[in-house]
Amino acid sequence: MENLFNQRPRVLLLIPHLDGGGAEKVFAAVAAGLSAEKFDLHLVLVTQSAPPAAVFPPGLTLHPLGARRVRFAGPRLLRLIRAQRPQLIVSGMFHLNFLVLILQPLFPASARVLIRQNGTVSASLAVDRLPFWTRRLYHFLYPRAGRIICQSPAMARDLAGMLTIPESRLCVLPNPVDVDAIQASLAGAPSLWNGPGPHLLAVGRLSREKGFDLLLRGLAAVREQMPTVDLVIAGAGPEEANLKAMCRDLGLESAVRFVGQIGQPCKFFPGAAAFVLSSRHEGMPNALLEAAAGGLPIVALPACGGVGELLRGQPGAWLASEISAAALSQSLLEALGSIRPGERFPHPFLDAFRIDRALRDWENLFDAVLMERKL
Repeated sequence: MENLFNQRPRVLLLIPHLDGGGAEKVFAAVAAGLSAEKFDLHLVLVTQSAPPAAVFPPGLTLHPLGARRVRFAGPRLLRLIRAQRPQLIVSGMFHLNFLVLILQPLFPASARVLIRQNGTVSASLAVDRLPFWTRRLYHFLYPRAGRIICQSPAMARDLAGMLTIPESRLCVLPNPVDVDAIQASLAGAPSLWNGPGPHLLAVGRLSREKGFDLLLRGLAAVREQMPTVDLVIAGAGPEEANLKAMCRDLGLESAVRFVGQIGQPCKFFPGAAAFVLSSRHEGMPNALLEAAAGGLPIVALPACGGVGELLRGQPGAWLASEISAAALSQSLLEALGSIRPGERFPHPFLDAFRIDRALRDWENLFDAVLMERKL
């Protein structure tokens, strides 16, 4: 396809930093994977001060802005956007989306703003301890976006119902997952587990919405019937001290390892009996998709409609009946009672998330929005 402009259209991809979770991984994959011959790609790291250690293609320009917090990044971000004069600005976290949409009237007229929603809005407002004005910002600002990128049809339906945004402004794009790279990394990789197991793996930020407190209570119930089951939790966050105290209270200190935030959770796939998603709410968790790429059996709470649509009725997946510790423990017992040691599953639902197919969908969206501007 010919360029839509005399030169490659400039695209600014905005995230807070590269040390976070799924949203950051998605934007890093999009920035590294889209064609630098077709797009002039820029990755803006709003709160990161130094260039990342990760290796990116030479056609990608990095902008670490070094703001102390996203909320204080307005002047630096505005200066960058006015200097770069992009055709597309794509933002990837809800609090950064708010800032970008507030600043939008000050952007060059050539700029179109796309935002990616990283969680189910209704669940976030109901469960998270968000400031009272967050709901108003969603209603006031989100309709200003040229497109809102959702991670699942269920998320798009939720957003349309809450904010009365026309369906034409909402699009569902898959998270790019490098399935082949994950599978290649597992060939001949050693097990990092000790003891008889079965071994359970959970990955995510140690925060309330990830539901690790539910997982610990569920694990305590499972160990009444399977005393040797153990758990690794990979992640960091504000709830770490509380979760470790809960382990002590539940008598789980010898059964649970907190390994901190690690760049490649797939290191723990060899030897793991199952991956556990204990979140109270989610968008479309990358950790789950990566575990599926490794073939792990999956035990999950129905954290959002998208997770339910993905896993319900799938071989190798056990979806709990409700979001509770009791329902999670029941699903864990069912799964562990039927999984053979070392058993792996192909998880056909991954096809839509394979990196080449997912990047084509992102590129098609950018093309469509740029064509609208040209017309």
